[in-house]
Amino acid sequence: MTVDACVHSCALHRESGSRTTVTIAAVNVLVVGSGGREHALAWALARAGDAVELHAAPGNPGIAASAACHPARATDPASLVPLAIELDVDLVVVGPEAPLVAGLADELRRRGIPVFGPSAAAARIEGSKSFAKDVIEAAGVPTARVLDSTRPPCVVKADGLAAGKGVWVCRTDAELDDALRSAQALGQPFHVEELLEGPEVSVFAIADGENAVVLPAARDYKRIGDGDLGPNTGGMGSFSPVPGAPDPDEIVETVHRPVLRELARRGAPFAGCLYAGLMLTDRGPHVIEFNCRFGDPETQSLLPRLGGGLLDLLAAAAAGELKGVSPPATEGAAVTVVIASRAYPATGDSGTPIHGIREAEATGAFVFHAGTALQDGRLVTNGGRVLDVVGTGETLADARAAAYTGVARIDFAGMQFRTDIAAHG
Repeated sequence: MTVDACVHSCALHRESGSRTTVTIAAVNVLVVGSGGREHALAWALARAGDAVELHAAPGNPGIAASAACHPARATDPASLVPLAIELDVDLVVVGPEAPLVAGLADELRRRGIPVFGPSAAAARIEGSKSFAKDVIEAAGVPTARVLDSTRPPCVVKADGLAAGKGVWVCRTDAELDDALRSAQALGQPFHVEELLEGPEVSVFAIADGENAVVLPAARDYKRIGDGDLGPNTGGMGSFSPVPGAPDPDEIVETVHRPVLRELARRGAPFAGCLYAGLMLTDRGPHVIEFNCRFGDPETQSLLPRLGGGLLDLLAAAAAGELKGVSPPATEGAAVTVVIASRAYPATGDSGTPIHGIREAEATGAFVFHAGTALQDGRLVTNGGRVLDVVGTGETLADARAAAYTGVARIDFAGMQFRTDIAAHG
């Protein structure tokens, strides 16, 4: 089924002044991935009720509660494309960055399958830091300067994908020496850039190659320990909204749209989620990085705040019909606490029984599975970041209390989590 066929057979367009809303009916959706972000996406898409039939590849035990899971690796187009054809899907939603950088969206589009996610050419905005720097500078968007000399304070960044662990903040010579050794060990190019100071914020824009719809801001916590101590991780928690953050509508005009125009000018229009990681410096917002997908764990704090409409939004973006589409309504606040295994981020854990998820959910918290598996009918650990516990409320304080109330109900040997998520806004 082509993108146009999907939109016209599965969507009803209603004009409201100059705006067009898209209402989806009976859409067959395949979510690619197996982490907490993908569980959150599947949960949010399932809120469309009977309007959506959900599948996941490979999924996880949490996703299996609302979707049919299929044993296909997220990084294997050779199995995913035939699966999408066999399932006759109307929309593929790709969660992780690696399949996008590898060209999964291109393979699906070549076969006329609508997909939410950028081409390999556009996904280089995350897949190559040097390419991203070139695009950002050509677009005139403020960002950190690449340094000619290597001395602290600075930031060492691996050029390619590193699962969120390819960045080293160096304030001392010892930290710089360790960072250079770690970067060299990855076996890929790297560069050194100036260290920007200030609070961070993540802003996601849903794009169709030309138009963009911005979502509320979120903030994540990258370090393993309280007080932002210890090594970088894939993310130990997040919250939304972010007090004092710039208006997302202003950010999308000054950051996302110039980059979208530059990518289109280069023949690589971006259709998917363009994620800007920003540092709010005393000179104004500066881009730390761009990613080509939803953030993890920011997505887990964003989606529970949306009043619905995610399916409409993603389908419109995949169809190239975002013009005039309004962002989904948002409400309240959400806080996500990541529960990780004992040795994370050095290694993960597998096979350790997990207890208390039902009790956590009974408190009103959402529990998204990030690294779990079923073993002889029991839920066990299967990764570094194991669970994402999300609390919601009218205020951040309410949401934070709800999240940690849920965390307190969960138990497995060696579990660790930060106790300061959203403590200071």
